[in-house]
Amino acid sequence: MTLRRLMSLVRKAIDDYNLIEENDKIAVGISGGKDSLTLLYALAGIRRFYPRHFELTAVCVDLGFEGFDLSPVEQLCRELDVPFHVVHSDIGRIIFEDRKEKNPCSLCAKMRKGALNTAMKELGCNKLALGHHKDDAVETFIMNLFQEGRVGCFQPVTYLSRKDLTMIRPMVMAEESMISAAVHHENLPVVKSKCPADGNTNREKTKEWIRMMDKESKGFKKRLYGALERGHISGF
Repeated sequence: MTLRRLMSLVRKAIDDYNLIEENDKIAVGISGGKDSLTLLYALAGIRRFYPRHFELTAVCVDLGFEGFDLSPVEQLCRELDVPFHVVHSDIGRIIFEDRKEKNPCSLCAKMRKGALNTAMKELGCNKLALGHHKDDAVETFIMNLFQEGRVGCFQPVTYLSRKDLTMIRPMVMAEESMISAAVHHENLPVVKSKCPADGNTNREKTKEWIRMMDKESKGFKKRLYGALERGHISGF
């Protein structure tokens, strides 16, 4: 039931925001984590019956950390009949050894996204699907407000005119707890991150704060997402 509900929310986001058009070639950004693997699994399932024809390709940027084994993800892609491509990089070394970044996540995200964008264009894809979900949207909204003093969030669909590509976030309506349940139910091969900053980021701190506030004031997280939808935030 959880997977069926999740896929219905992915389908709703696709339809409501017009995320997929006829003959799209979509690169799914794969990190090895639960969100990107669930997105891949859901899109591969929807592909079978969606009225608009589209193609999928899984693309993973290997940051260069020792022991990062993608073979389970490659096997999943074979089972789903989705081509799998790995972009090897030195992003991890550049950030943690060369630059010794104190706040590495922002630069890492930019470099990883740049590598993804380049790879998808080389593969002939016109859209990049990312695994951001409902909780991510709320966390980004709060981080932008408290850390940058601005009201904003990522959009369900974003066209980058300079690169002539479109980023889509089909899981934006799905809660993280639903994704975790789907991973467990379908036994998806989550690959543990080797990043030294994993679990100790501003996003993790924001996630914990929202969890605490939601416990103290039931429905807090739901109301924040509602504010995103009703507050004339670009794209929502």
